[in-house]
Amino acid sequence: MIDPKSYKTLSDEIVERIKEDKNVLDQLRQEIRPLRASIRRIQPRTTTSISLVGTDGGNNRIQYDPFLVQLIRVVDSSNNEYCLEAITPSTKISDLSNKQFNPDRSPKTALGKLMAYLGIKKLDDLCFSFKPTENGSPKSPSWVDVYREVVEWAILFSIIREKEFGTDTLIVFDGLLRSKIFIGDLFKKIREGVEEGIAKHNSNRRRVYIVGFAKHSKVLTRYRLSMALEQILTTEYPAYVEIPREVEEKSYLWSEYAREDDKPGEVNKFVGGRLYFVKFGNNAQDPIWPVDILISQSSESQIIMGHLLADALNGFPVPFYPICLQKAHENAALVDFDFDILQDKIFDGIRDILGDEKQVLDAARLQNQDPAQARYS
Repeated sequence: MIDPKSYKTLSDEIVERIKEDKNVLDQLRQEIRPLRASIRRIQPRTTTSISLVGTDGGNNRIQYDPFLVQLIRVVDSSNNEYCLEAITPSTKISDLSNKQFNPDRSPKTALGKLMAYLGIKKLDDLCFSFKPTENGSPKSPSWVDVYREVVEWAILFSIIREKEFGTDTLIVFDGLLRSKIFIGDLFKKIREGVEEGIAKHNSNRRRVYIVGFAKHSKVLTRYRLSMALEQILTTEYPAYVEIPREVEEKSYLWSEYAREDDKPGEVNKFVGGRLYFVKFGNNAQDPIWPVDILISQSSESQIIMGHLLADALNGFPVPFYPICLQKAHENAALVDFDFDILQDKIFDGIRDILGDEKQVLDAARLQNQDPAQARYS
Protein backbone atom coordinates (compact mmCIF):
# COMPACT_ATOMS: atom_id res chain seq x y z
CA MET A 1 0.00 0.00 0.00
CA ILE A 2 1.28 3.50 -0.84
CA ASP A 3 2.12 5.51 2.27
CA PRO A 4 0.38 8.91 2.70
CA LYS A 5 3.52 10.93 1.89
CA SER A 6 4.18 9.08 -1.36
CA TYR A 7 0.49 9.28 -2.24
CA LYS A 8 0.56 13.08 -1.87
CA THR A 9 3.69 13.34 -4.05
CA LEU A 10 2.25 11.09 -6.73
CA SER A 11 -1.09 12.95 -6.73
CA ASP A 12 0.66 16.28 -7.22
CA GLU A 13 2.67 14.89 -10.14
CA ILE A 14 -0.45 13.50 -11.82
CA VAL A 15 -2.23 16.85 -11.54
CA GLU A 16 0.84 18.65 -12.89
CA ARG A 17 1.17 16.31 -15.88
CA ILE A 18 -2.51 16.75 -16.75
CA LYS A 19 -2.17 20.54 -16.63
CA GLU A 20 0.84 20.38 -18.94
CA ASP A 21 -1.05 18.15 -21.38
CA LYS A 22 -4.20 20.28 -21.48
CA ASN A 23 -3.39 21.12 -25.09
CA VAL A 24 -3.96 17.43 -25.95
CA LEU A 25 -7.60 17.68 -24.89
CA ASP A 26 -7.94 20.99 -26.71
CA GLN A 27 -6.65 19.33 -29.88
CA LEU A 28 -9.10 16.44 -29.54
CA ARG A 29 -11.98 18.86 -29.09
CA GLN A 30 -10.89 20.75 -32.18
CA GLU A 31 -10.78 17.52 -34.22
CA ILE A 32 -14.22 16.36 -33.14
CA ARG A 33 -16.05 19.73 -33.08
CA PRO A 34 -17.02 19.74 -36.80
CA LEU A 35 -19.13 16.61 -36.27
CA ARG A 36 -21.72 18.64 -34.37
CA ALA A 37 -23.12 19.90 -37.68
CA SER A 38 -23.37 16.36 -39.10
CA ILE A 39 -25.58 14.76 -36.43
CA ARG A 40 -28.69 13.13 -37.88
CA ARG A 41 -31.88 12.09 -36.13
CA ILE A 42 -32.98 8.46 -36.45
CA GLN A 43 -36.54 7.48 -37.27
CA PRO A 44 -37.42 3.84 -36.47
CA ARG A 45 -38.21 1.59 -39.42
CA THR A 46 -39.61 -1.90 -39.09
CA THR A 47 -37.86 -4.85 -40.70
CA THR A 48 -36.54 -8.31 -39.90
CA SER A 49 -33.26 -8.26 -37.96
CA ILE A 50 -30.97 -11.22 -37.43
CA SER A 51 -27.56 -11.50 -35.83
CA LEU A 52 -24.69 -13.93 -36.20
CA VAL A 53 -22.44 -14.76 -33.23
CA GLY A 54 -19.68 -17.25 -32.49
CA THR A 55 -18.75 -18.48 -29.03
CA ASP A 56 -15.64 -16.93 -27.55
CA GLY A 57 -13.04 -18.50 -25.31
CA GLY A 58 -14.94 -17.51 -22.17
CA ASN A 59 -18.05 -19.35 -23.36
CA ASN A 60 -16.36 -22.68 -24.00
CA ARG A 61 -13.57 -23.15 -21.46
CA ILE A 62 -13.40 -26.80 -20.48
CA GLN A 63 -12.30 -27.57 -16.91
CA TYR A 64 -9.65 -30.21 -16.20
CA ASP A 65 -8.66 -30.51 -19.81
CA PRO A 66 -4.94 -31.00 -20.54
CA PHE A 67 -5.72 -31.01 -24.27
CA LEU A 68 -7.14 -27.45 -24.28
CA VAL A 69 -10.19 -28.44 -26.31
CA GLN A 70 -11.89 -25.43 -27.89
CA LEU A 71 -15.48 -25.55 -29.09
CA ILE A 72 -16.24 -23.57 -32.25
CA ARG A 73 -19.93 -22.78 -32.46
CA VAL A 74 -21.74 -20.18 -34.56
CA VAL A 75 -25.49 -19.53 -34.25
CA ASP A 76 -27.89 -16.75 -35.13
CA SER A 77 -30.54 -14.94 -33.13
CA SER A 78 -33.16 -17.49 -34.21
CA ASN A 79 -31.00 -20.27 -32.72
CA ASN A 80 -30.05 -21.70 -36.12
CA GLU A 81 -26.72 -23.48 -35.70
CA TYR A 82 -24.27 -23.11 -38.58
CA CYS A 83 -21.14 -24.62 -37.06
CA LEU A 84 -20.24 -26.87 -34.11
CA GLU A 85 -16.83 -28.48 -33.95
CA ALA A 86 -14.06 -29.22 -31.47
CA ILE A 87 -10.40 -28.43 -32.07
CA THR A 88 -7.24 -28.15 -29.99
CA PRO A 89 -4.20 -25.88 -30.43
CA SER A 90 -2.25 -28.94 -31.67
CA THR A 91 -4.81 -29.86 -34.36
CA LYS A 92 -3.07 -30.25 -37.71
CA ILE A 93 -3.97 -27.50 -40.14
CA SER A 94 -3.83 -29.95 -43.05
CA ASP A 95 -6.55 -32.04 -41.37
CA LEU A 96 -8.71 -28.94 -40.86
CA SER A 97 -8.19 -27.95 -44.50
CA ASN A 98 -9.32 -31.38 -45.72
CA LYS A 99 -12.34 -31.23 -43.41
CA GLN A 100 -13.75 -28.30 -45.39
CA PHE A 101 -14.10 -30.37 -48.59
CA ASN A 102 -15.73 -33.61 -49.72
CA PRO A 103 -13.59 -36.44 -51.16
CA ASP A 104 -14.24 -35.05 -54.66
CA ARG A 105 -12.91 -31.66 -53.41
CA SER A 106 -16.29 -29.98 -53.62
CA PRO A 107 -16.98 -27.59 -50.70
CA LYS A 108 -18.45 -29.29 -47.65
CA THR A 109 -18.70 -26.41 -45.16
CA ALA A 110 -19.29 -22.67 -45.25
CA LEU A 111 -15.54 -22.18 -44.86
CA GLY A 112 -14.96 -24.60 -47.75
CA LYS A 113 -17.32 -22.55 -49.92
CA LEU A 114 -15.44 -19.37 -49.04
CA MET A 115 -12.10 -21.01 -49.84
CA ALA A 116 -13.46 -22.30 -53.16
CA TYR A 117 -14.67 -18.79 -54.05
CA LEU A 118 -11.22 -17.41 -53.28
CA GLY A 119 -9.50 -20.20 -55.20
CA ILE A 120 -7.75 -21.51 -52.08
CA LYS A 121 -7.26 -25.18 -51.20
CA LYS A 122 -5.34 -24.87 -47.91
CA LEU A 123 -6.08 -22.85 -44.79
CA ASP A 124 -2.47 -21.70 -44.51
CA ASP A 125 -3.00 -19.83 -47.79
CA LEU A 126 -5.90 -17.97 -46.15
CA CYS A 127 -4.29 -16.56 -42.99
CA PHE A 128 -0.72 -16.22 -41.78
CA SER A 129 -1.75 -17.61 -38.40
CA PHE A 130 -2.37 -21.01 -40.01
CA LYS A 131 1.18 -21.41 -41.29
CA PRO A 132 2.29 -24.78 -39.81
CA THR A 133 5.52 -25.94 -38.26
CA GLU A 134 7.43 -28.98 -39.49
CA ASN A 135 5.12 -31.38 -37.65
CA GLY A 136 2.03 -29.79 -39.22
CA SER A 137 0.79 -27.91 -36.14
CA PRO A 138 0.36 -24.11 -36.11
CA LYS A 139 3.17 -21.98 -34.71
CA SER A 140 1.05 -20.19 -32.11
CA PRO A 141 -1.88 -21.39 -29.93
CA SER A 142 -3.67 -18.11 -30.71
CA TRP A 143 -4.54 -19.50 -34.16
CA VAL A 144 -7.70 -20.97 -32.60
CA ASP A 145 -9.16 -17.48 -32.14
CA VAL A 146 -8.27 -16.64 -35.73
CA TYR A 147 -9.97 -19.82 -36.92
CA ARG A 148 -13.11 -18.88 -34.99
CA GLU A 149 -13.17 -15.45 -36.67
CA VAL A 150 -12.58 -16.97 -40.12
CA VAL A 151 -15.52 -19.34 -39.59
CA GLU A 152 -17.78 -16.41 -38.65
CA TRP A 153 -16.82 -14.50 -41.80
CA ALA A 154 -17.34 -17.64 -43.89
CA ILE A 155 -20.83 -18.21 -42.50
CA LEU A 156 -21.80 -14.57 -43.06
CA PHE A 157 -20.49 -14.92 -46.63
CA SER A 158 -22.53 -18.10 -47.15
CA ILE A 159 -25.75 -16.67 -45.68
CA ILE A 160 -25.60 -13.56 -47.86
CA ARG A 161 -24.99 -15.52 -51.04
CA GLU A 162 -27.26 -18.54 -50.48
CA LYS A 163 -30.09 -17.75 -48.05
CA GLU A 164 -33.48 -16.69 -49.39
CA PHE A 165 -35.01 -13.82 -47.44
CA GLY A 166 -38.79 -13.42 -47.31
CA THR A 167 -38.61 -9.75 -46.30
CA ASP A 168 -36.12 -6.92 -46.21
CA THR A 169 -33.54 -7.95 -43.62
CA LEU A 170 -30.89 -6.31 -41.47
CA ILE A 171 -27.95 -8.58 -40.59
CA VAL A 172 -26.07 -7.48 -37.48
CA PHE A 173 -22.50 -8.79 -37.36
CA ASP A 174 -20.80 -9.09 -33.97
CA GLY A 175 -17.88 -6.69 -34.35
CA LEU A 176 -16.84 -4.08 -36.88
CA LEU A 177 -16.75 -4.92 -40.60
CA ARG A 178 -12.97 -4.99 -40.87
CA SER A 179 -10.25 -7.59 -40.40
CA LYS A 180 -6.48 -7.94 -40.74
CA ILE A 181 -6.27 -11.73 -40.43
CA PHE A 182 -6.53 -12.52 -44.15
CA ILE A 183 -3.52 -12.70 -46.46
CA GLY A 184 -3.06 -10.06 -49.16
CA ASP A 185 -6.27 -8.73 -50.68
CA LEU A 186 -8.42 -11.75 -49.74
CA PHE A 187 -10.63 -9.68 -47.44
CA LYS A 188 -11.31 -7.31 -50.32
CA LYS A 189 -12.39 -10.29 -52.43
CA ILE A 190 -14.66 -11.49 -49.61
CA ARG A 191 -16.31 -8.07 -49.60
CA GLU A 192 -16.84 -8.32 -53.35
CA GLY A 193 -18.48 -11.72 -52.89
CA VAL A 194 -20.78 -10.31 -50.20
CA GLU A 195 -21.75 -7.40 -52.44
CA GLU A 196 -22.51 -9.83 -55.29
CA GLY A 197 -24.93 -11.63 -52.96
CA ILE A 198 -26.57 -8.36 -51.92
CA ALA A 199 -26.97 -7.33 -55.58
CA LYS A 200 -28.68 -10.66 -56.28
CA HIS A 201 -31.21 -10.00 -53.50
CA ASN A 202 -31.77 -6.48 -54.81
CA SER A 203 -32.63 -7.88 -58.24
CA ASN A 204 -35.30 -9.99 -56.50
CA ARG A 205 -36.66 -6.86 -54.81
CA ARG A 206 -35.30 -7.80 -51.41
CA ARG A 207 -33.11 -5.36 -49.52
CA VAL A 208 -30.46 -6.98 -47.33
CA TYR A 209 -28.33 -4.69 -45.17
CA ILE A 210 -25.21 -5.50 -43.17
CA VAL A 211 -23.88 -3.65 -40.14
CA GLY A 212 -21.09 -4.45 -37.74
CA PHE A 213 -21.93 -3.63 -34.12
CA ALA A 214 -19.12 -3.34 -31.55
CA LYS A 215 -19.09 -2.87 -27.79
CA HIS A 216 -15.86 -0.87 -27.85
CA SER A 217 -13.82 1.20 -30.27
CA LYS A 218 -10.43 2.89 -29.97
CA VAL A 219 -11.92 5.88 -31.78
CA LEU A 220 -14.78 6.21 -29.28
CA THR A 221 -12.42 5.76 -26.33
CA ARG A 222 -10.15 8.51 -27.65
CA TYR A 223 -12.91 11.06 -28.28
CA ARG A 224 -15.58 10.20 -25.69
CA LEU A 225 -14.75 13.06 -23.30
CA SER A 226 -14.28 15.53 -26.15
CA MET A 227 -17.67 14.57 -27.58
CA ALA A 228 -19.36 15.18 -24.23
CA LEU A 229 -17.66 18.57 -23.87
CA GLU A 230 -18.64 19.54 -27.43
CA GLN A 231 -22.20 18.22 -26.91
CA ILE A 232 -22.01 15.71 -29.72
CA LEU A 233 -24.72 13.03 -29.50
CA THR A 234 -26.17 14.56 -26.35
CA THR A 235 -29.53 15.05 -28.06
CA GLU A 236 -32.93 14.25 -26.54
CA TYR A 237 -33.68 11.89 -29.41
CA PRO A 238 -31.94 8.93 -31.11
CA ALA A 239 -29.17 10.17 -33.38
CA TYR A 240 -26.02 9.18 -35.19
CA VAL A 241 -22.99 10.77 -36.81
CA GLU A 242 -20.52 9.54 -39.41
CA ILE A 243 -16.87 9.51 -38.33
CA PRO A 244 -14.46 10.84 -40.98
CA ARG A 245 -11.60 8.54 -41.94
CA GLU A 246 -9.01 11.13 -40.92
CA VAL A 247 -10.43 11.10 -37.37
CA GLU A 248 -10.30 7.30 -37.34
CA GLU A 249 -6.70 7.22 -38.53
CA LYS A 250 -5.54 9.29 -35.57
CA SER A 251 -6.86 6.62 -33.21
CA TYR A 252 -5.20 3.57 -34.76
CA LEU A 253 -1.58 2.51 -34.70
CA TRP A 254 -1.92 1.30 -38.31
CA SER A 255 -3.69 3.71 -40.66
CA GLU A 256 -4.70 0.90 -43.03
CA TYR A 257 -7.35 -0.11 -40.45
CA ALA A 258 -9.19 3.10 -41.40
CA ARG A 259 -8.54 3.17 -45.13
CA GLU A 260 -11.13 4.21 -47.73
CA ASP A 261 -11.71 2.55 -51.09
CA ASP A 262 -11.16 5.70 -53.15
CA LYS A 263 -8.13 7.00 -51.23
CA PRO A 264 -4.99 7.35 -53.40
CA GLY A 265 -2.11 5.05 -52.62
CA GLU A 266 -2.38 1.57 -51.16
CA VAL A 267 -5.48 -0.53 -51.90
CA ASN A 268 -7.99 -0.95 -49.06
CA LYS A 269 -7.38 -4.56 -47.97
CA PHE A 270 -8.79 -4.63 -44.45
CA VAL A 271 -11.77 -2.27 -44.09
CA GLY A 272 -15.29 -3.25 -45.15
CA GLY A 273 -17.33 -0.68 -43.25
CA ARG A 274 -17.72 3.03 -42.66
CA LEU A 275 -17.77 3.97 -38.98
CA TYR A 276 -20.66 5.74 -37.24
CA PHE A 277 -21.34 6.60 -33.61
CA VAL A 278 -24.95 5.90 -32.64
CA LYS A 279 -27.14 6.77 -29.65
CA PHE A 280 -30.49 4.97 -29.53
CA GLY A 281 -31.94 6.55 -26.37
CA ASN A 282 -33.68 9.87 -25.75
CA ASN A 283 -31.37 11.02 -22.95
CA ALA A 284 -28.03 12.79 -23.24
CA GLN A 285 -26.33 10.15 -21.05
CA ASP A 286 -27.56 7.12 -22.99
CA PRO A 287 -24.77 4.86 -24.29
CA ILE A 288 -23.04 5.55 -27.60
CA TRP A 289 -22.13 2.57 -29.78
CA PRO A 290 -19.66 2.21 -32.65
CA VAL A 291 -21.35 0.82 -35.77
CA ASP A 292 -19.90 -0.08 -39.16
CA ILE A 293 -22.13 0.10 -42.24
CA LEU A 294 -20.94 -1.77 -45.32
CA ILE A 295 -19.11 0.81 -47.46
CA SER A 296 -21.27 0.13 -50.52
CA GLN A 297 -24.42 0.74 -48.42
CA SER A 298 -23.30 3.88 -46.56
CA SER A 299 -25.51 6.07 -48.76
CA GLU A 300 -28.49 4.29 -47.14
CA SER A 301 -27.35 5.01 -43.60
CA GLN A 302 -30.63 6.68 -42.59
CA ILE A 303 -32.65 3.59 -43.55
CA ILE A 304 -30.19 1.19 -41.94
CA MET A 305 -30.04 3.16 -38.68
CA GLY A 306 -33.82 3.24 -38.58
CA HIS A 307 -33.94 -0.56 -38.79
CA LEU A 308 -31.24 -0.85 -36.14
CA LEU A 309 -33.08 1.57 -33.83
CA ALA A 310 -36.29 -0.48 -34.00
CA ASP A 311 -34.33 -3.54 -32.85
CA ALA A 312 -32.32 -1.69 -30.18
CA LEU A 313 -35.37 -0.12 -28.52
CA ASN A 314 -36.44 -3.61 -27.44
CA GLY A 315 -33.01 -4.43 -26.00
CA PHE A 316 -33.08 -6.57 -22.85
CA PRO A 317 -31.38 -7.04 -20.45
CA VAL A 318 -28.96 -4.44 -21.91
CA PRO A 319 -30.96 -1.28 -22.78
CA PHE A 320 -30.48 0.21 -26.25
CA TYR A 321 -28.40 -2.74 -27.41
CA PRO A 322 -29.82 -4.68 -30.40
CA ILE A 323 -32.08 -7.45 -29.13
CA CYS A 324 -31.12 -9.72 -32.04
CA LEU A 325 -27.47 -9.51 -30.99
CA GLN A 326 -28.33 -10.23 -27.37
CA LYS A 327 -30.38 -13.28 -28.41
CA ALA A 328 -27.55 -14.55 -30.60
CA HIS A 329 -25.06 -14.25 -27.72
CA GLU A 330 -27.45 -16.09 -25.43
CA ASN A 331 -27.92 -18.85 -28.00
CA ALA A 332 -24.18 -19.16 -28.70
CA ALA A 333 -23.06 -19.56 -25.09
CA LEU A 334 -22.47 -23.18 -24.13
CA VAL A 335 -23.65 -23.36 -20.53
CA ASP A 336 -25.54 -25.50 -18.01
CA PHE A 337 -26.74 -28.90 -19.24
CA ASP A 338 -25.27 -28.65 -22.77
CA PHE A 339 -21.87 -27.70 -21.40
CA ASP A 340 -21.94 -30.49 -18.80
CA ILE A 341 -22.63 -33.08 -21.50
CA LEU A 342 -19.75 -31.84 -23.67
CA GLN A 343 -17.39 -31.79 -20.70
CA ASP A 344 -18.36 -35.37 -19.84
CA LYS A 345 -17.54 -36.37 -23.44
CA ILE A 346 -14.07 -34.93 -23.01
CA PHE A 347 -13.58 -36.93 -19.82
CA ASP A 348 -14.77 -40.04 -21.66
CA GLY A 349 -12.19 -39.41 -24.37
CA ILE A 350 -9.41 -39.00 -21.82
CA ARG A 351 -10.47 -42.19 -20.01
CA ASP A 352 -10.30 -44.14 -23.29
CA ILE A 353 -6.67 -43.23 -23.93
CA LEU A 354 -5.60 -43.85 -20.32
CA GLY A 355 -6.61 -47.51 -20.38
CA ASP A 356 -5.78 -49.16 -17.04
CA GLU A 357 -4.83 -45.80 -15.54
CA LYS A 358 -8.31 -44.30 -15.97
CA GLN A 359 -9.00 -44.64 -12.23
CA VAL A 360 -6.44 -41.85 -11.69
CA LEU A 361 -8.66 -39.49 -13.71
CA ASP A 362 -11.77 -40.63 -11.81
CA ALA A 363 -10.06 -39.88 -8.50
CA ALA A 364 -8.79 -36.51 -9.73
CA ARG A 365 -12.31 -35.46 -10.78
CA LEU A 366 -13.45 -35.87 -7.16
CA GLN A 367 -10.77 -33.54 -5.86
CA ASN A 368 -11.51 -29.88 -5.15
CA GLN A 369 -10.17 -28.02 -8.19
CA ASP A 370 -10.07 -24.68 -6.35
CA PRO A 371 -9.38 -25.19 -2.62
CA ALA A 372 -8.63 -21.44 -2.27
CA GLN A 373 -12.37 -20.83 -2.56
CA ALA A 374 -12.62 -21.94 1.07
CA ARG A 375 -11.45 -18.47 2.13
CA TYR A 376 -14.88 -17.12 1.15
CA SER A 377 -16.81 -19.65 3.26
